[in-house]
Amino acid sequence: MTTNREHTRGAGTAATAPATHWNAGWSAAVQRPSSGFHKNWAEEGFADQTVRQVVRVTGTGGAARVKLSNRYGTAPLEVTGAALARTDPRPGRGAAVEPGSVRTLTFAGAPSVTIPAGGELYSDAAEVTVAPFESLTVTLYFARPTGPATFHAQAYATAYRAEGDQLTATDPAVFTETTVSWYFLADVELAGAAPRRDTVVVFGDSITDGFGSTVDGDQRYSDALARRLADAGTPRPVLNSGIGGNLLLSDSPWFGDRAGDRFARDVLDKPGVRSVVVLAGLNDIGFSEVDLPTYKPDAPRSAEELIEGYRALIARAHAAGVRVLGGTITPFKGSEYHSPRAEAKRRTVNDWIRASGAFDAVVDFAAVLADPSDAESLASVYDCGDRKHPGDAGYRAMAEAVDLAAL
Repeated sequence: MTTNREHTRGAGTAATAPATHWNAGWSAAVQRPSSGFHKNWAEEGFADQTVRQVVRVTGTGGAARVKLSNRYGTAPLEVTGAALARTDPRPGRGAAVEPGSVRTLTFAGAPSVTIPAGGELYSDAAEVTVAPFESLTVTLYFARPTGPATFHAQAYATAYRAEGDQLTATDPAVFTETTVSWYFLADVELAGAAPRRDTVVVFGDSITDGFGSTVDGDQRYSDALARRLADAGTPRPVLNSGIGGNLLLSDSPWFGDRAGDRFARDVLDKPGVRSVVVLAGLNDIGFSEVDLPTYKPDAPRSAEELIEGYRALIARAHAAGVRVLGGTITPFKGSEYHSPRAEAKRRTVNDWIRASGAFDAVVDFAAVLADPSDAESLASVYDCGDRKHPGDAGYRAMAEAVDLAAL
């Protein structure tokens, strides 16, 4: 794998900022290209097209760099050009950026770069002042066919596509197509005067990813948790490493590498990580209960296997000096996943999470989201409508359930 993380000081188009230390700003867990359950451009890739993507950071800095990923590419990826800008904050402006804020991104001083198959790399630094909860826009131009794109399927944020080279376009109308996935974009890091050691990562499946939250609303539980920390006077980066459909114990072509395999790169390798909130296992239980055309596990997973999977994550985190908070598996009665057998597994796993003492702290998401009259069901006020995923109110309740001192 190719990376330039070893550079602690970057030189971009406007790299005059004192980029002494790189801290976390934003992150997404990347996946293999697939069509999944909604329209995206991952399998077709891009050719003589420009992609514009908006991300909201939870860190602060005077310069930024981005990490581009070709982890699941089968051929070298040619990035013809890249740019970074402050997002136009006015409602309804879509792909618009703040006038005068566009910075051309360079790679080891060059305006274009080729990333080997399986590789990832960072841009040079670009001077841009950004505060927590502000948005940055990353624009990528691909002159030649990219092939299938490494991506993050369920962004719950709009990505924009235009024909031709529109790297510095100020008119959002040139971006005529949209999806709600992120492409090739894995991280945004921000330069600060000192290294941080307080980053929080939330790690898991679609509930961590934010399924059912408002698109472009930044209403995932990670967003609400970052707000809580800021309001409490302890602002810090909060990174979301959820993948919709992800499993603790099994790989899937559609739902990402198993949690155990991706834990290092999606949690432990992030800058300044102090703590991680793990919420995983629902799909390992549920996929064995349904005839899903896109994925079928080799065999049903037992509660005991899930517990061993948690223990492995905890051991790896502790070896890296990272605190681990365990989230209880949330109710899903009434969904396609539910059965008496599945419920029994959920109950066994949750009892262990609460009572074992294996985690440094417990976040009882299950208790918080449960219907007061039926602990096996989501409370209707928190249900996005599918009896399995929370909506915006549910994600706020999840963030409220986290003991900030435990982080």
